[in-house]
Amino acid sequence: MIIADRKPFEEIKELTSKAKNILIAGCDSCVAVCLASGEKEVAVLASELRMQRKMDGLEGEIEEIVNVRQCENEYVDAMRDKVEKADLILSMACGVGVQTLAERFPDKLAYPALNTKFMGRPVEPGVWKENCEGCGHCILHLTGGICPVARCSKSMLNGPCGGSQGGKCEVDPEIDCGWQLIYDRLSRLGQLDALVEIMLSKDWSTSWSGGPRRVIKESAGV
Repeated sequence: MIIADRKPFEEIKELTSKAKNILIAGCDSCVAVCLASGEKEVAVLASELRMQRKMDGLEGEIEEIVNVRQCENEYVDAMRDKVEKADLILSMACGVGVQTLAERFPDKLAYPALNTKFMGRPVEPGVWKENCEGCGHCILHLTGGICPVARCSKSMLNGPCGGSQGGKCEVDPEIDCGWQLIYDRLSRLGQLDALVEIMLSKDWSTSWSGGPRRVIKESAGV
C-alpha cells in the first residue's frame, strides 16, 4: 500500500489561509489503512480548520467528502458538485490523488494535506515499513523475497557493505541490514547458492530515471 501521514497543522493552515471555501477530500483506500485519511481523519482536520479560521476571523465554508479512491476518474467525477463550490480542494490522498484532482479540475487549486512516504506494509499497530521502491524490474526471486533496493539503505545488489554490524545497518542501529535478512532467508530455504551469482548493474531505465512511467494492458481494450 502507499503510506502517508498528515502534514503539520501549521503548514495546512498556511496552505489554506487565502481560500474562502475549502473542500477537504479524503481517500478511503491506502492512506485510510495507514490512518492518514478516511472519514474520521477528514472530520478531525475539518474541525481543526473551522476552529482555527473562526479564531482568525476568516469567513467561508469547509465541506467534507471521502471517496473510495481518489486516483480514479469515476470516483473523482462524483465530487464535481462540491468541487464547483470550492475555491480550494485540500486532498487527504497520496500524491497520485492530488494530481488526479488537479488534472480533472484544471480550474481549481488542489493542495496536499498529506506527505506521501513510500510503499510498504504494517508490521505492528501504528507502524509501517518501506518494502518497495517500484523500480520497474523485480528481482525478489533472486533474493529470497526481500528487496535489496528498498531494504538495503544503500540499495546494494551484491551483499552487504562493510559497515553492517551484528545484523544492523550502519545508517541506523534500529534498521536491520537488508542483506543479513536476505542471507538468513536464503539459508533457511537452502538456497544460498543464489548468492554465488553476481548480479549485474541494475537497469534503472525501468525506474523513475526514465521519466514518468506508463503501463498499457492490451487485454483491457486500450
